[in-house]
Amino acid sequence: MGIFVLSLVIAAVVVFLVTATVRIVPQAHRYNIERFGRYRTTLQPGLNFIIPLADRVNTKLDIREQVLSSRPQPVITQDNLVLNIDTVLYYQITDPRAAAYEVANYLQAIDQLTVTTLRNVIGSMDLEQTLTSRENINNQLRKVLDEATGKWGIRVNRVEIKAIDPPNTIKEAMEKQMRAERDKRAAILHAEGERQAKILTAEGTRQQEILVAQGDQQAAILRADGEAKAIEQVFQSVHRNNADPKVLAYKYLQMLPQLGGGENSTFWVIPGELTQAIKSVTEAFGDHAASQLPLPKRDHEEPAAEEDEGTRELTDGKNGRAAEAAALEAAEQAAAAVNEAKSQVAAVERNTLGQR
Repeated sequence: MGIFVLSLVIAAVVVFLVTATVRIVPQAHRYNIERFGRYRTTLQPGLNFIIPLADRVNTKLDIREQVLSSRPQPVITQDNLVLNIDTVLYYQITDPRAAAYEVANYLQAIDQLTVTTLRNVIGSMDLEQTLTSRENINNQLRKVLDEATGKWGIRVNRVEIKAIDPPNTIKEAMEKQMRAERDKRAAILHAEGERQAKILTAEGTRQQEILVAQGDQQAAILRADGEAKAIEQVFQSVHRNNADPKVLAYKYLQMLPQLGGGENSTFWVIPGELTQAIKSVTEAFGDHAASQLPLPKRDHEEPAAEEDEGTRELTDGKNGRAAEAAALEAAEQAAAAVNEAKSQVAAVERNTLGQR
């Protein structure tokens, strides 16, 4: 019985010694070991042995990257505005011994250092710079915190500003400013649109006027060509048929009444050639009347002479009628040429309107 109890005591002592001697450290963790109250070593992940009753585990640290979100802190800007700023800090323990023995509470130390640095950085900026310089603020905070926490065995990887809350009055003023800015951009865009519309309208009007002017030019050229061809045909017809000057004088007298036939004609200027034309017509008709009177018969004249004179009168009458008919034909050809030129001009104008 005594041997059994002794065995149980020895077994219990062995279990206690094994439990107090063996330490299993998880991955990404570090244990600081003290021997008789003094730091001895840092246990690495895996199976580790310590001396029971002499060694003890002081601190257990996680060396993975940690996230520290601070509470909203009031910060005063350079233009005396109070802002509530939230920050998010990403840090990692690089030296477990320093993190345990160089600072009493590294989380509280990091939080207070972040607030102090943030107030120093924001205090040198106005509201506009604070709202638009987040990246600059983050870099300054990370640099200051990394330098201060290096001796604590902590590395600050990133510092981010999570939120910046200005006062309600500032928010309302900012909303008004943004609304005014949007109205300004809308007015600018509207004015730019009207400007572009006017430019395009003016360009279209200019192109239209150019096309109309080109059409009028082509029509005037065609009309001038038609009139020139008509005059040329009349001139060639008159010269080709060898019209009598008396017939031309008669036509001249026929055209004179048309000079005053317009509705707006208030006076009629008689050209200087009128008397010459009347004289030519009078002589022509006088000769014609004289040719119609019977000549006195002379004894010594032979009938053959009378026959020759009648034949000549008949020939002169035929020549006059032929010249008049030729002049009328030339006038008809000229009128036809003018009508053809007008039809060509009308066709050109229709094509121009169709292209527009």
